[in-house]
Formats: sequence, structure tokens, C-alpha cells
Amino acid sequence: METKITSASKEVIISDSRPTVVIGERINPSGKKKLGEALKAGNLDIVRKEAKAQTEAGADILDVNINIFGVDEVDLLPRAVQAVMETTDIPLCLDSANTEALEAALKVYKGKPLINSVSGEEKSLAAVLPLVKGYGAAAVGLVQDDEGIPHDAKRRLAVARKIVKRAEAVGIPREDIIIDCLSLAVGADMTAGLGVLEGARLIKKELGVNLTLAVSNISFGLPDRELLNNAFVAMVIDAGVTCVIADVAKLRPAVLAADLILAKDKYARRYTEGFRQRQKPPPKK
Repeated sequence: METKITSASKEVIISDSRPTVVIGERINPSGKKKLGEALKAGNLDIVRKEAKAQTEAGADILDVNINIFGVDEVDLLPRAVQAVMETTDIPLCLDSANTEALEAALKVYKGKPLINSVSGEEKSLAAVLPLVKGYGAAAVGLVQDDEGIPHDAKRRLAVARKIVKRAEAVGIPREDIIIDCLSLAVGADMTAGLGVLEGARLIKKELGVNLTLAVSNISFGLPDRELLNNAFVAMVIDAGVTCVIADVAKLRPAVLAADLILAKDKYARRYTEGFRQRQKPPPKK
């Protein structure tokens, strides 16, 4: 199963047979006061800076999310996408719950983007799937329906199957739906990690689709979050997750290590190159 995401000049292929793809998460105002204030002022300098930094840190795809209260997403999301495209040549993930903003961004995007996201909720399926089909995009499918986020693996599979079935019914190929099992905070529910891992394995076995996950959700509210995230990312890759949404600079070394151990890195080339990159002195400001 191969999911192809492209920019104007680059192609990223997400597949079990290839190294894990890392989607940079830092262009998102949640918990970032300076970025939020800049976006409200229409200033995209921090967006450009984050795009450059994440690309240099080894991101394969960049998530672009500018959703914050007080911002006109329909106006700002396409402008942010344009700014990122002018800064980096890697593919983008367009992240918004506002379908008008998504369509505005799709109109300016050059390539085949990933849309984040569609869920199993009826209103989401009805609104987002036509955009995915109409613009030839791929989409993240969240295992959440009108009853909320399921906690057990079988219910996660049921929602994933619903999303895939509805997508295929409107002509979207299965390879263009990447399922997100939705990690929850293990500090609030000690079984949250197991639920994700079991769900991922079951969905991979039954549907064969590519899987993604926002890894850092698992450590929310706990100390030393990076330690938990690094441990969790190795487990989810082993469970079948083929692309992770993460802070690239912090988590990519653990991804490279997991890929090497799981025989996804021939002759340890990517792991060794990542080590060499981290040894280089930071550029002078």
C-alpha cells in the first residue's frame, strides 16, 4: 500500500516497505503564544521560520495549521500555504476543520497534498470527502465518529472501515486514506497507549492502509515528555504506523533508530546520516 504526497518538485511515498515518514507539527498556534499573536496580526514570518527549521531538521512533510480564535482561516490558510511553499520544496499537509479554508488552500497548492482531516462523523464525511476527490488529494482519517473517540481496538477498526468504505464509494482509492488511531494522554488513562497499539495492529491487518499518529498526545500533562514520546514512537512504528506527526528536531532521531532496528534502513545509512547532521555546529545567527 503506497500513499504518494507531492509538492511541485518532490514526492514522498508512505508505505510499510519504506522508512517512516515524519510530518512536522510545529506550524500550529496551539500552545505557541508568539505564533498565535503573529497570525492574528497577519504576520507569517514565524511560519516561514518554522518551515525552514523543520525542513533542515529532516521533515518529510509539513503540517500547516493556522487555526486560532480571531483569525480568518479562509483568508490566512492559503496565504500561509503559499508562504511555506516559497520557503521549502517538501510536500504539505493542509490542516483545518474549516472546509472553505481547505478549499481556498487547495486552490493555491502545487502538487498532491495531504488533508488533515476527515473523521467518521457524518458531517465530516459529507463535507471533506468531496474536496479530497475533487482535488485529487490524500486525507488523514480520524477514528472518531458521532459517538466520540472509541477506546477499544474493535471500535477503532469499525470507524476506520466506515471512513475507507465511504471514501471508496465516491472514488477515492484506499491508498489515499491514512488512518489516525488518535493517541490519548496516558496520564489520564493508563490503558490509552495499549488501545492505540492494539487498534493500529488490527486496522493494519484488516484494512491494509497506511497509518499516522500525533505521537506527543500520549505524554500530555506529564513530566519529561520527550522520554515518553521517544519510547512510544518506536512502539507505534512496530505496530504499523507508517508516518508520524511530531516535533521533527526532537523525535526524528528516535524514528531513525526504530527504523534501523525494524530493518527499514539498509546498511544504517539514514541513521548514520542523521547522526552526522546532528553533530554539525548550528548556523551562526
